Amino acid sequence: MCTGRVDLAFLHRAFSRGIDGVVIAGCLLGECHYITEGNYGTLSMTLLFRKLLEHIGVNPERLRLEWISASEGMRFAKVMNDFSKKLKALGPLGKGEGLDKNELKFKLEAVKNLIPYIKLVERERLRVRFDTVEEYDEFFSSDEVNKLFQELIVDKLEMSQIMAFLREKPLSTGEISEILGKDPSEVSIYLNRSARQGLVRFDESQKRFVAELG
Repeated sequence: MCTGRVDLAFLHRAFSRGIDGVVIAGCLLGECHYITEGNYGTLSMTLLFRKLLEHIGVNPERLRLEWISASEGMRFAKVMNDFSKKLKALGPLGKGEGLDKNELKFKLEAVKNLIPYIKLVERERLRVRFDTVEEYDEFFSSDEVNKLFQELIVDKLEMSQIMAFLREKPLSTGEISEILGKDPSEVSIYLNRSARQGLVRFDESQKRFVAELG
């Protein structure tokens, strides 16, 4: 299968099922068997997903992308052995990062709810065409991309996380702040924004916010 067929949803599904790490191995850049050169798109998608993992507290090194030709069996074996050692050093998914099982579940659920939107952002605002991996690395670590990531994705991701928590049970601003590790004033901004959109409401009887499920 061409690496261009690999979708953000595939990566998310793997981590949601508790997989400790994912390797994507594809044709060398410039040697794609298809005119679409899907491996370039996969490189962009992988770098973006690594940023998402890092933002929710998961070590981005759990996702690895390697360019390996069909004749490089020895190199493939070395890559897999090295990655296995890396995962053992990192520890189990979540536990190695100090995230409890439920916390990781909610964070990944928040990402899942935004995958169609994130794919649109990647295609419309972050899809670039360079010749080398180094150029892609430089682009995705640039101030320009970090700013776009914050403005277009992070804010929506924070709101998605809050919604995931509230669908589980009503929570106060302080309780949400403690769960997310964020300042209450920042959480209030997200809650007020969600309330204006009709996603949450403040329940006076419980003195907590609840999700609007209808």
